[in-house]
Amino acid sequence: MTSRERLLTAINGGRPDHVPLVCRVFGFAAPPELQWSRDGRPEPFWYTGRLEHIHTLPQPWRVEHDFKRVDAWLSLGVDDVIEVSLPWRIDPRVTARDFTVPASADCPYPLACREYTTPDGVLTHQVKATGEDVGAGWVVQPEYPPLFEDFNIPRSHRPPMVEADDLPKIRHLLRPPDDEQLAAYRERMKLVRQFADERGVMVCGWSLFGMDAVVWLCGAENAVMMAMMQPELFAQVVHRVGEFDRMRTDLMLEVGGVDLFVQRGWYSTTDFWSPDLFERHVLPNLEQSVDRVHQAGAKFAYVMTTGIKPLLRFLPQANVDLLYWVDPVMGGVDIETVRHELGGKVAIAGGVNAPLTLGKGSAQEIRAQVEQAIETLGPAGFVLEPVDSLFPDTPWSAVRTMIEAWKQAVL
Repeated sequence: MTSRERLLTAINGGRPDHVPLVCRVFGFAAPPELQWSRDGRPEPFWYTGRLEHIHTLPQPWRVEHDFKRVDAWLSLGVDDVIEVSLPWRIDPRVTARDFTVPASADCPYPLACREYTTPDGVLTHQVKATGEDVGAGWVVQPEYPPLFEDFNIPRSHRPPMVEADDLPKIRHLLRPPDDEQLAAYRERMKLVRQFADERGVMVCGWSLFGMDAVVWLCGAENAVMMAMMQPELFAQVVHRVGEFDRMRTDLMLEVGGVDLFVQRGWYSTTDFWSPDLFERHVLPNLEQSVDRVHQAGAKFAYVMTTGIKPLLRFLPQANVDLLYWVDPVMGGVDIETVRHELGGKVAIAGGVNAPLTLGKGSAQEIRAQVEQAIETLGPAGFVLEPVDSLFPDTPWSAVRTMIEAWKQAVL
């Protein structure tokens, strides 16, 4: 089987020639023997194309670097995927002004501010510029706050969406890509599809932000309070995000080339919302999106890593094909329960914890976790993956141990 055939067989609930292993990367420090050179210098950290619109990388990352990373993993017998994301734009009538507010008695950090002047008024976004050294390889805090960025959440001072009058302004910032952006995406997808077909690898399209975008727009605490105190306004925000997600998904379907569509759900779990709120606000958009993707002949994955136990029952209801990612350490649910809830209905990816098991665990603990994951969640309908990525501080020795344990178990 090719890597693509192996992964799609697992996603369809079948039993491939062996359980696949995919190692997503988020600034992973590759070992010297797998590094390549850029401008005469080694490429020390690996990223992925899905990060480009929501993170500021410490170094440029282009589609050809995705191809080099794929080839490196395939050379080890490990599967890999190419991840793509569609750009968007702001209304050309909108102007943006960036400025900084000095630290004060009310806020010990300077405030990085972005002010949008829209046809419906001025929208202000303020984030604390904490300026810490995040370390080599990690994504960095941008100088001024983009609309969607995880750095904003713990540092938020004034999120973009605070009151009802802000909602009409938001719509001007979530517009479809212009002709130039769309042409560039089409050209990228030609290259991606050609490479994917030559190497036999799967293409994942990250087009749906879901509740992650709601939290980015409203701030974490403000979003939860809005859901309880201003349910009608909250529903309007969710609806606006749903329209944005469908627009990007439809355009990616129109261009073609994506095997698996992915919806972010890191901020959609019971860490933030009750099951009732999930059912009311997440499930309808999720069901609609899954149906659109299935009608086009593609597959659909949903991301949840913590606080997932009370929400598992909704995934088969929505006809989701794959759950990203089941964490045996930090997920808040044992993998036997996940298998019981989803086995035979929704494929499962995960099984190995990256920050603690790979980051700090012993070789014996890593091997035991790999073996237990394959035994419990496999061999059909399962993809072994470190949850949810390999990071700059993930030791290569731990990754090598995981790969060796996986090969001993499945090959």
